[in-house]
Amino acid sequence: MSEYTLLTIGEEKESLGNIEIARDVIEVVASIAALEVEGVYDLQGSIADDVAERFGRKSYGKGVKVDLAESGAVVTISMLIHYGSSVPVTAKQVQENIQQTVRGMTDIHIDAVNVHIIGLQFPEEEQPLQEQEK
Repeated sequence: MSEYTLLTIGEEKESLGNIEIARDVIEVVASIAALEVEGVYDLQGSIADDVAERFGRKSYGKGVKVDLAESGAVVTISMLIHYGSSVPVTAKQVQENIQQTVRGMTDIHIDAVNVHIIGLQFPEEEQPLQEQEK
C-alpha cells in the first residue's frame, strides 16, 4: 500500500492520464493559506511535528488535518491567533482563504473547513530600559 493517500481528479475520457494529489499537498496549501490571514500567529501541530522540527525537519503541514471523501475534502486546522484579533472574523477569513486557495491550486472541492482556536499569542512586554542597555 502507498505511503500517501491520493485523491484522483480530472478523469475524462479524452484526457492524457490521471491526476493524483497527495493529502500532504493539500495540508501544505491549507497551512500556507491560513498563515496568510492577518491575526493568525501560528499553527499548532502534534507532538510528533514538534519533535521533528527540533531535529531540523520542517513540517509544512503542521496543524492541518485533511480527510478525503468522494465529494471533496474536509480540512481541520488548529491555530493560535494574536491577542486583540477578533476570533470570529479571523476564523471566517481562514475558512474562506483555505477554501479559495485549495480550490484554485488543486481544483478539489472543500466540503468544510473546521477551525480550532487553541490559544492566544500575547504581545511581548517591553523590557525595562536597564535590560535593553546590557
